[in-house]
Formats: sequence, C-alpha cells, structure tokens
Amino acid sequence: MQTKKLFDFNERRNAAEEARKAAAEKFQAMKSRLEDPEVQKRMAEQKAIAEARAQREAEKRAARLAARQAEEAARLAAKREAERKAQEEAARRRAAEIEAANLRARQAADQRNRAASLAAAHKVMMDARKARQR
Repeated sequence: MQTKKLFDFNERRNAAEEARKAAAEKFQAMKSRLEDPEVQKRMAEQKAIAEARAQREAEKRAARLAARQAEEAARLAAKREAERKAQEEAARRRAAEIEAANLRARQAADQRNRAASLAAAHKVMMDARKARQR
C-alpha cells in the first residue's frame, strides 16, 4: 500500500508561486481582451440592457407608487364622503327632532288655547245661567 506523498515547504512555495503567476497571466489576458472591439461592443450592449432594465424597474416602482397614491386618495375621498353623509344624516335627524319638538310645542299651545277657550266659554255660559237664575 502506497502512502500519501508529503510535500515539503519548497514544493508548496513553488506551487503557490506558479498559481500566482497563472492568475496574473489570466488577468492580463482578460485585460487585453477588454480592448477588443467585439468585447467592447458586447459590454456596451450589456450596459444598455442593464440601463433599460433599471429604467423599467423605476417605471414599475413609479407606477406602483402612483397606484398606491390613487388608492389612498380614493380611500380618503370615500371616507370624506361617508363623513359628509353621516353629518348630513345627523343634521337631518336634528332638524327632524327640532321640527317634532316644535310640533309638540304648537300642539301643546293649541291644547292650552282650546282649554282656555273652553274654560272661558264655560264661564260665560255659567255666568249667563247665573244671571238668568237671578
């Protein structure tokens, strides 16, 4: 059975150095590719797509905000309308109560006037009867 090969310090250091060099070469290769017109064209297209996406998202947010504001305005308008109707109904009830109180007061005054008229007529009749009896 074979055992694992143990790397010494120098081998590990050399492997790390090679990895750094490979990463640097890869970065340089990518950097030189950025100057390629085809790559620049694709990057411009991607940038335009990203900007268009951002604009669409902003428009959607604005539309949602406008919809929320419209809903809030409609809700407030409905609330104000309900309050106005409630106030009108309360005013109608108060007017009806006042009218009913006035009617009761007139009826009571009429009843008192009738009672006073009847009492006066009764007194006149009684006085006339007493005068005949004398």
